[in-house]
Amino acid sequence: MLQTAIEMDKAAVILKLLGDKTRLSMLKILDDNDCCVCEFVEIFKASQPSISQHLRKLRDVGLVKEDRRGQWIFYSVNQNSEYYPFIGKILEQLPDQSYKLKELEKQGTRITCC
Repeated sequence: MLQTAIEMDKAAVILKLLGDKTRLSMLKILDDNDCCVCEFVEIFKASQPSISQHLRKLRDVGLVKEDRRGQWIFYSVNQNSEYYPFIGKILEQLPDQSYKLKELEKQGTRITCC
């Protein structure tokens, strides 16, 4: 598969977004799992507006996508994004974060919105 290089300006914007530990952790989780805002509120012990703001920034550059299921919106990494080959290599280097979702399951708080 032929990969095209990412423009320096675009790379800088994406790396700045990924420079935030919460957003970076979110992307790593979303690379393998669909999640809603309420799950991230539990995982990061942050307010719903704060989590929504992080997701909006990631969505605005096309790194995450939304999937409406009834009244709920679930997020996942947009693997069709032109930037996925770039961020995918970064995400591969990060430690697995699935334990955070497993912890929610143990507490019975996974997908509390549904």
